[in-house]
Amino acid sequence: MEKTARAAPLAFRQFILKLHSRCNLACDYCYLYTKADHGWRLRPRALSPALADRIVGRIAEHVAAHRLPSLAVLLHGGEPLLGGLSLVRQIAGALRDRVPAQVRLSMQTNGTLLTGPTLEVLSELSIGVSVSLDGDRVAHDRHRRGPSGRGSHADTTAALRRLGSEAFREIYRGLLCTIDLRNDPVATYEALLEFSPPRVDFLLPHRTWDAPPPGTGRYGDWLIRVFERWYGAPRRETGVRLFEEIIHVLLGGRSGIEGIGNDTAPFLVVETDGSISRSDILASVAEGAAATGLHVDGAPFDAALAGALPPPLNASCRACDLVRVCGGGLPAHRYRSGTGFDNPSVYCADLYRLIAHIRARLAADLAALRGTT
Repeated sequence: MEKTARAAPLAFRQFILKLHSRCNLACDYCYLYTKADHGWRLRPRALSPALADRIVGRIAEHVAAHRLPSLAVLLHGGEPLLGGLSLVRQIAGALRDRVPAQVRLSMQTNGTLLTGPTLEVLSELSIGVSVSLDGDRVAHDRHRRGPSGRGSHADTTAALRRLGSEAFREIYRGLLCTIDLRNDPVATYEALLEFSPPRVDFLLPHRTWDAPPPGTGRYGDWLIRVFERWYGAPRRETGVRLFEEIIHVLLGGRSGIEGIGNDTAPFLVVETDGSISRSDILASVAEGAAATGLHVDGAPFDAALAGALPPPLNASCRACDLVRVCGGGLPAHRYRSGTGFDNPSVYCADLYRLIAHIRARLAADLAALRGTT
């Protein structure tokens, strides 16, 4: 597990482009604006068209050098739609014209700016859309409010009804929901189901050992209740990415998301000033924790490959019987002042409980299947 013995990844296959460094909401749990790193204050609000063009050039260079057949590009923020649709059009067109690979484009948004005309443009450009929704009105508006204090649930759900309509269903990718233990897990899941999402992502709040989450140890139970409701449904209602990835790895596959499994493909974040960052979730850890010291105008993306590896796992993680599945959790959740990332996840007990439960459920079902053949 020594750094010198760990080979750097061969290539980046996902890029996160920050179109705007600010947001029109003021969510009280946001890892970008309410945690340790305040570098966003020093960056331009919007990505400039000229810099966007140079970023696309770097992506094309990386893809050509590694002969990648495909890659994913996520348009992000802040709130990416604050950057304007002309910038979205420019980036989408340039990526598809200049990158010698299949480009899968998507956007993560709070949904409040998803008007009908905006959705028409995103549909025309084949940009998939995922929206943040934390459950019913009370659950959502507890955290996801505008600067004035007004909740965003009404605007977000109106946008989701448009996005889920026949006209735009093709670009609807799913919902992201940050867990709050005050919300009933099954009621939260069923509130999300009202919008017929193709997939749901349940997110653990971004916390560290310096500021552990309230109710540590209870998130696993919360997720188990959702898992049982999802897994036991008589028909498939939606995908739940966390559960699906855990099942996939338990059955011998590889994970496609950060924080599950040991071999997730690395990705890069490009900020509105052109600086190159690691996972921006590290903004919840310490000032500059996500920085690479690189800029698109001074270095190809290959220069960031050596620093793309997550920190080595803690000794207790390496000895765990489920480490192949949880992969130690998100690196940001392992952080503690003084020891850095040399710790298990602050959600270790929760992840273990959830994965062990899913493993037992699968084992029982597989045994039952063998008994019927």
